[in-house]
Amino acid sequence: MLNTRTTSARSARGDAALWTVLAAATGYGFWDAGSASLTLDLVLPLAVLAVAVPWSRRRPGAAVVLVNGLCVMGLADASTPGNAHVLSLAALSCLLGARVAEARRPLLVLAGCAAVDLATCAVLRAQPVWWFYALTVLPAALLLPWLAGRHWRGRRQLVREGWRLARGLEERQHLVAERARLTERAEIAADMHDSLGHALSLVALRAGALELSPDLTDRDRADLADLRGTIADAVEQVRETVAVLQDPPGRDAGAGLPVNDTVEDLLSRAAASGVPVRWERRGASPPLSCLVERGMYRVVQEALTNATKHAPDCSISVRITHEPDRTRVSVVNAVPSAGGPAHAGAGPASGAGRGLIGLQERVTVLGGSLRTGSGSGGFHVTAVLPHRATTAARTGTPAPGPVTAPGRPAGIHGAASPTGTARRPDPGMAPDPIRAGDPDTAPGEVLPESAERLASVRSDARRRSALAFVAPVVAAVFFVPSAVYLAWQLTTSVLPPSRYDELTPGVPRTELALLLPARAYPYPPDHARSAPRPPGARCEFYRSGRDLLDEVDLYRLCWSGGTLLTKDTVPAGRP
Repeated sequence: MLNTRTTSARSARGDAALWTVLAAATGYGFWDAGSASLTLDLVLPLAVLAVAVPWSRRRPGAAVVLVNGLCVMGLADASTPGNAHVLSLAALSCLLGARVAEARRPLLVLAGCAAVDLATCAVLRAQPVWWFYALTVLPAALLLPWLAGRHWRGRRQLVREGWRLARGLEERQHLVAERARLTERAEIAADMHDSLGHALSLVALRAGALELSPDLTDRDRADLADLRGTIADAVEQVRETVAVLQDPPGRDAGAGLPVNDTVEDLLSRAAASGVPVRWERRGASPPLSCLVERGMYRVVQEALTNATKHAPDCSISVRITHEPDRTRVSVVNAVPSAGGPAHAGAGPASGAGRGLIGLQERVTVLGGSLRTGSGSGGFHVTAVLPHRATTAARTGTPAPGPVTAPGRPAGIHGAASPTGTARRPDPGMAPDPIRAGDPDTAPGEVLPESAERLASVRSDARRRSALAFVAPVVAAVFFVPSAVYLAWQLTTSVLPPSRYDELTPGVPRTELALLLPARAYPYPPDHARSAPRPPGARCEFYRSGRDLLDEVDLYRLCWSGGTLLTKDTVPAGRP
């Protein structure tokens, strides 16, 4: 509300300042005219300006039409067409170009004003000087300031767009920093889930095995039971921490993995820890990409971690089958008997199944497929991976498909895992500002919105600049020839006063031909045409001076049969 009031007050002050300047110009014109009418030449123009200046904000075209009406009043003046209202017309025409983005309607307004000016000259049968004024001065006051206003508007818009782009880049820097922070949190979560969670599960399994040793006392068994419970609590705390640190947009595939660890190393460590696991490879091992190797590692690691957690006493079978164009990884864990010792630690936890969603995303990114669920022989986790990652691994991750929920007692419940997803564009991150027409932009690449907007503004600015240059040239093509022709007519029909004095009535035209100009003046006023003339005589008019912007006296020569009958002077002003 305060900003609205401030803007309104600023606009009112600007309008008052503009009206003051235009009113001062109008008052100077009234004072310079001397015998002008107070009402028509001062009070009325000031009132029209008081209406037109505020209108120039909401209806700039109507404001130009109003002030052009004041110029039309000047064309009806018998003494001179020029007045101070041309300055007001130029100022409001400039505001029209600065405040209206489109060009069609303002051009129609300007053309309508010019047509009214010419029609007024035609109706009033104005003198050539009035026509010259209506064909040159008034169109220049309408068109050139409008072009200047449009150029000013385009420049301001270009500056605003530049600052808007700068603000966008600054916001993007903040978003990049936030993105880096979230990525770091995701890497911490991945390391905790995939490394620490797996290690804690193996420790819990070893503690459970030691608890069944016959060489331990009851006190030792109680301590081992407490240790196993503490480890289980630590696993749950790790799961909760991972859920907090998880990065929803995803992270780079393969982040947080051991650099040189293989599937065989992972299975060997599990067997050395007492996990009843057996594995086999079928087919010749093909050269696999790094992403596919990591994908296989993740599938086996996630399956082993959850199997040892929820079914520690059951056998686990891992089979890796290499086919000509793909590799199949199958992990099967047997289902423990109901009420068995492993059942106590296999209760469902909140967030279960989220590790499988991470696996689904990872395998899908690599161009493969993942299936989980109970079947013959236990719970199955089967992943089919191509030998080379497809383009989906580099361009983005599709939405993960549904993952079959495992059985509660014996299923493989995954903890929350942010891993297994490729880096996807953050919808809240501003795009890189690529300049339109940049040769570094790949063919077919979608141009960012900011770059498109900036290119559009630049194109408009160039078009307005070209129009500002071409329009005066086009106007000159139409106006200059007529002005030159009019000036030629006025200067070649001048009869100097000294030669006029040498003309003697009753002398044949052939003897006076050297004293007469090349042609007669073609635009005598009506009062000169209607002046009484000798019966049967043909009268010609000549200008007495070469002043093009002011009226001069006319000489009238009346001829009869090639002989000069009379000569007289027609005053410049109307009688």
